[in-house]
Amino acid sequence: MNETGKKLSLFALTWPIFIEMLLGMLMGNIDTFMLSHYSDEAVAAVGVANQILFFVNLMFNVVSAGTSIIIAQNLGAGRHKSATEVASVAIVLNMIFGLVVSALLLSGGGFVFRLMNIPEELAPDASVYLMLTGGFVFIEAVRLTLSTIIRSHGFTRLTMYVAFGINVIHLFGNYAVLYGSFGYPFSGITGVALSTVFSRMIGLVLLFILLIVKTDFRPRLRELRITMIKAHAGALFKIGIPTAGESFFSTLAQISITSFIALVGAQALSAKIYAQNIGMFNNLFTISLALATEILIGRLIGAKLFDEAYIRGKQYARAAALVSACSALLIALASGVLVGLFTDDEIIIRQVVYLLWLSVLLESGRAGNLILINVLRAAGDVKAPVYITVSSVWLVSVSLSYLFGVYFGWGMVGVYIAFIVDEWLKTILLRYRWKSRRWESIDLIGREASRGHVPF
Repeated sequence: MNETGKKLSLFALTWPIFIEMLLGMLMGNIDTFMLSHYSDEAVAAVGVANQILFFVNLMFNVVSAGTSIIIAQNLGAGRHKSATEVASVAIVLNMIFGLVVSALLLSGGGFVFRLMNIPEELAPDASVYLMLTGGFVFIEAVRLTLSTIIRSHGFTRLTMYVAFGINVIHLFGNYAVLYGSFGYPFSGITGVALSTVFSRMIGLVLLFILLIVKTDFRPRLRELRITMIKAHAGALFKIGIPTAGESFFSTLAQISITSFIALVGAQALSAKIYAQNIGMFNNLFTISLALATEILIGRLIGAKLFDEAYIRGKQYARAAALVSACSALLIALASGVLVGLFTDDEIIIRQVVYLLWLSVLLESGRAGNLILINVLRAAGDVKAPVYITVSSVWLVSVSLSYLFGVYFGWGMVGVYIAFIVDEWLKTILLRYRWKSRRWESIDLIGREASRGHVPF
């Protein structure tokens, strides 16, 4: 059953996810914008910490994507009880995973910053922010899982409303700690970190209530028998382990690239943070479309409608590339004004403007592979995207970033050229994999639905 009780459509699923993703990105940009009036050093410190947290959350998103795929295929095959069991198992597993990651971030944050060659003046603030937000990152692990489960059932508007509430709370929290009369430890970067954690806790509670009210899910731990966990964990791990491995190696690659940029200087690092925060909006549509596509393709695969899934996958990839290029172009045209909202340093502004123009090529290439990765995963084909992505990011993105950015002295422009080559190569290889249709022979759930049954 979906949110309206009617057939699901790509638009009906995509626009609430689009707003939800926009609000999620705004949470990070709220920190950057408000801290930019505090100091550029604070922006750089929080930006470095958020880079680690971003890729940690990406790992949670990838694992949650396994949950989304299995639930979507079960719903497409008409197996609502199995979908509910998968949700229960996923919440428990991701809670455990989140607690482990929280412990690692608490104990190893300073070591990571030293590996990244972060300037000494930034390390203390970055460590404090990472310790507080990273120590409670298990909240994000569960929150993202709950949001994925609710979206998989078609209730994308509900997750959008929760995201809006989280951002409102976070905005008022930041204002209170930065401009209010609170003293230490409820001020500055420490206060911003606490505001982030508190708003996410509220979001977790709201999503849990909505999950119980709107789906068949019930929090009955006694029913989580070992046999049930084994039955569904296998399928989740079949998707989750390869994709988590992809996130891990991609995270290491991005950390390596950041260490190269740190060698160039603090201004280059600040330019990267500002460009990333503004450029995040370039691929916003692609991310939301990819998540909506995953739900629809998963249900089509569960119902064994392979031809329709194949055609839709190609159509969505082309549309995403075109829209993402247009979005990046609009942002590039307004780049001077946008960067001026964050800093008045002319050198940083000039660097960021260059990067946003290069993003027109970067985001159109990224759009193609984001859609194709999600449709392949929705079909259960998870290993090929991992091999393609990890190989490309290390052999192309990391090596060329050092060559162009550091050795040739092109700085962030050279790094972005490396990113462009990497994204377009991945798109070409993933498109070839989708056209091969090898994914049709993969069966994650033991499909029993008859061919031709429309699952939404």
